[in-house]
Amino acid sequence: MYATRTTQFIVGIFAILGIVALGILSISLGKVAILPVPGYTLYADFDNISGLKTADKVQLAGVEIGKINGIMLNKERARIAMRINRGVEIDADAIAAIKTSGIIGDKYVSIQLGPSDKILKDGDVVRQTQSAFVLEDAIGQLINSSGSGGGNGGGDSDKNSDKNSDKNSKSATPCPCPCSKDSKPETQNGGSGTKK
Repeated sequence: MYATRTTQFIVGIFAILGIVALGILSISLGKVAILPVPGYTLYADFDNISGLKTADKVQLAGVEIGKINGIMLNKERARIAMRINRGVEIDADAIAAIKTSGIIGDKYVSIQLGPSDKILKDGDVVRQTQSAFVLEDAIGQLINSSGSGGGNGGGDSDKNSDKNSDKNSKSATPCPCPCSKDSKPETQNGGSGTKK
């Protein structure tokens, strides 16, 4: 009726192994490093980091060289902390740009090296940055520019109609033809008199 001690022992081992497997899975999916990778921290300020998160990649020439360690606000700009792997040198003229893998993929920071001989050290700031491309903003600008273009077209048509009305008003000036009101009555009746 009751389970033997051997069965209980086996069930306990399987339960412990299941808990350990869940812990490893959650750490790997959450991109949490148990032991920090040796390296140094650099900072960069951006106007917009739309969609960038901690633990996202930092790449140099398409190769991962670190991860985003933290995101904070610094004087109305977004400041990110990048943990760069030991042995990777980034110069003072480097450019940090936020890019997207694919059209709607994950964001990452791409580092492009510059010509400077000065190498950044732990705690330094990358001065040159390029903010994230926001698709929604681009679509909004496109819609606004096309809307204002339609308004200009209407303005041109109004100008054309004004020119046409000016021409019509100029042609409406009295002319010395027989149909004008300023001509003598006998000339107007003369035409009708000839029909008789």
